[in-house]
Amino acid sequence: MPDPSPIRPLLAQVSWTNTETTYSSIIVLLLILAAITTSSESAFFSLNPQEKDRLKSENSKISGIILDLLSKPRELIALLLISINFVNVGIVILSTLILNKMMDGYSEVSKLLVEIFGITLLILITGEVIPKIYGANNASKVTRFMALPIDVIRRTPPISWLKSLLVNGTNFIGRIGGKHVRISSDELEQAIAITTDDNSSSDEQKLLEGIVKLGKTEVVQIMTPRIEMSSIPSNIPFSEVIEFVLEFGYSRIPIHKESADNVIGILYIKDLLPHLKQSDEFQWLDLMRKPFFVPENKKIDNLLQEFRSMKMHLAVVVDEYGGASGIVTLEDILEEIVGDITDEFDDDQVEYKRMEDGSFAFEGRTSLKDFYKIMDIDGDEFERVKGDAETIGGFIVEQAGRILKNKESITQGDIKLTVIASDKRRIKWVKVHGA
Repeated sequence: MPDPSPIRPLLAQVSWTNTETTYSSIIVLLLILAAITTSSESAFFSLNPQEKDRLKSENSKISGIILDLLSKPRELIALLLISINFVNVGIVILSTLILNKMMDGYSEVSKLLVEIFGITLLILITGEVIPKIYGANNASKVTRFMALPIDVIRRTPPISWLKSLLVNGTNFIGRIGGKHVRISSDELEQAIAITTDDNSSSDEQKLLEGIVKLGKTEVVQIMTPRIEMSSIPSNIPFSEVIEFVLEFGYSRIPIHKESADNVIGILYIKDLLPHLKQSDEFQWLDLMRKPFFVPENKKIDNLLQEFRSMKMHLAVVVDEYGGASGIVTLEDILEEIVGDITDEFDDDQVEYKRMEDGSFAFEGRTSLKDFYKIMDIDGDEFERVKGDAETIGGFIVEQAGRILKNKESITQGDIKLTVIASDKRRIKWVKVHGA
């Protein structure tokens, strides 16, 4: 009976035969196959849009096979998983046979521990971790190298049968399950942050983050507030309507009765075009269209869907009392995804000035987002306490509880905001400097 003493080297107890040599050679071969298959899985699903576009433009046999495989992701992942598991099972069986021979005379617990940890680490490191990292970093090279072999394997029984069985079984389970997996916007944001790499551009990152945030952003956060809203009184003559249109250049203008918070309709400028030569007696109110009202807390992803279905571009935002608190447009929503959209009627720059003492003077209606960018601050301290305010002037009113007079100020963190111009309705200019 072999001496079980741990002092003697393990290999010294083994009478190495041709069988063990053959098994060892097969294990090495299977480990190579596992590494190749795992790296292929990582590579195929790591191809970025630019690499896929390059494949489409090549018009070669290999690129055609790769695109065909990618067009059926379920079949591809099923094929690779079947191959990887077959190889891993083979490695486990053969490794166990060799270990049983090598550890003859050791306790069953010792054998079990070596089999579990030894074989698992072997497969994990050489067949999973290293190949996946390599495949992700060399996606184009690996997919081109493995496209033809994978194409042959997917057409060869019994792998092709098992692949079809697995895909059909997955589809069947999905149908009878009845429920779709729901992922929260927070989880999506985390996934975007985790999957960002050196190959991802900042524009792509911002675009994805903007799409995710649609479901969390409320209309009140992006609307143009009533105090900055341009609207036409319902009792003015037609000539003044034309002057208003020429001055502001908007394609859609709210119509209010008595006060700006009582919007009764929307005037489309294209409806005015056939009537430009009419006199002041022209009943231009007949041209206005019914307004679309939305509450302040409506999520902008839902509003976007409603804009699409109703073929509208503008909605009137109403508060809890039914009064108009502002307007929101399709452009406002799109800017949350793609950033600022500037047309010929927009100012090229935010209205602000650099003072001689190093401080800044901002127009009161400057958005807080633009204020953060110009001041090069993250704005977290402002965001925590801003309430419903979206402009720097609104922020001061929110914090002070009233419209401050000239030379009155508030302090937020290490920034002091001093009013340098205001009236009874709003704060016009604010000086920003250190506290």
